Amino acid sequence: MRIAVAGVGYVGLSLAVLLAQKNEVTAVTTTPAKADLINAGKSPILDPEISEYLTTKDLKLTATTDREGAYRSAEMIVIATPTNYVTHQNFFDISAVEDVIETAMRVNPDATMVIKSTVPVGYTLSAREKFGCGNLIFSPEFLREGKALYDNLHPTRIIVGVPTGDGRLVKEGEKFACLLTEGAVREEIPTLIIDPTEAEAVKLFANTYLALRVSFFNELDTYTELKGLKTKDVIEGVCLDPRIGGHYNNPSFGYGGYCLPKDTRQLLANYCDVPNRIIRAIVESNDVRKDHIAEEILARVGDGVVGVYRLTMKSGSDNFRESSIQGVIQRLKARGAEVVIYEPALEADSFEGSRVINSFKDFVDISVIIVANRFSEELTAVSDKVFTRDLYFRD
Repeated sequence: MRIAVAGVGYVGLSLAVLLAQKNEVTAVTTTPAKADLINAGKSPILDPEISEYLTTKDLKLTATTDREGAYRSAEMIVIATPTNYVTHQNFFDISAVEDVIETAMRVNPDATMVIKSTVPVGYTLSAREKFGCGNLIFSPEFLREGKALYDNLHPTRIIVGVPTGDGRLVKEGEKFACLLTEGAVREEIPTLIIDPTEAEAVKLFANTYLALRVSFFNELDTYTELKGLKTKDVIEGVCLDPRIGGHYNNPSFGYGGYCLPKDTRQLLANYCDVPNRIIRAIVESNDVRKDHIAEEILARVGDGVVGVYRLTMKSGSDNFRESSIQGVIQRLKARGAEVVIYEPALEADSFEGSRVINSFKDFVDISVIIVANRFSEELTAVSDKVFTRDLYFRD
């Protein structure tokens, strides 16, 4: 099958690699350098498994910046472009998604279009009407940064949202689900074909629940820290209940990354006319946690320099969009603290007005306290300087 995938970020590139095992796939990007890397068998994103597949597997994958040419020859177009949350609009920026739809409708209106980008609840049906596109369906992704291909190869579930009263489109949804299953390593994957609005809701509620767990254990950590209790003992005792379990329980500076902050805010915006307490509290709790972390750092550093170790949200990722440490930095600087940053993924000399130090030794020497959302073996020798709430040394 000929498939075009719009977008080569974590979602798009991992899907393109997965599907290119058994299909002719064209990955579409607006960046020529990224297309060149992919065509040379190199990954433009940090994901070891994607890099391995690009170099060792016989994939039917090419990359291009010629989107019209790619869409024109495709039987299926997968849309995996970014949808950032726009605060002043209380809405995802779906312009990149709509740009793909408009172009595809112009050059190949018969192709099935699958939205993989996260969108507001109700968007797919409204877009079908807006663009007169009867071939538009939605399929949520449940991927982790740095492990996107692994999660596509071993999916927890496959969900495809189609108007379930449209028999022809249901078959297209089932076909897409089969494409994902054929490329996966895991067998007997739970698969759900439901209406697109419900599928959109599944995505936002799933991520908001994960944010709830992060927030819960962060507030547990705040309580036990301030009350002088042994945090790990409390967490382990709570998590021995199999109904709770020991996942997503490692304290941090707050939930962050590309998905959880924007998805929780979008879900809250969808609740504008619906009574709620918990959803709003999840969003607000993240700010409260960052406030507390900043106060704890200020109490320890005095007038000294605060060193921030890494801007990335988690290990194995080169992405620091919406990382929780950035919110902490903003609070520290608002209180007059001097902040320096050690981030190997940055080539610039400064970030948001703070000096970036590329030498780890120089960074350690200048920092009175080293703030790390996630601990690293690199910090072991200077652990007496480190402030972190990473109790289990894992994401």
